[in-house]
Amino acid sequence: MSVKNNTQVLINCRNNEKLLGHVRAFDRQCNMVIDNVPKTGKGKKKALPVNKDRFITKLFLRGDSSIIGLRNPK
Repeated sequence: MSVKNNTQVLINCRNNEKLLGHVRAFDRQCNMVIDNVPKTGKGKKKALPVNKDRFITKLFLRGDSSIIGLRNPK
């Protein structure tokens, strides 16, 4: 449904990450190709917390690492 309508999907992963992006393709094992995924995180650089923001244009998500996918109601 979201592949045809180009809607965003929120995917909750096993490593407690949440991915928000557009699903381009998937298969029966729930492997997914996701576009336009903003990724935020916190890292440490010399014992000081640093915000790490990056933007992933294409992401392949393996099916066993995803828990649930929810369509964005926009």
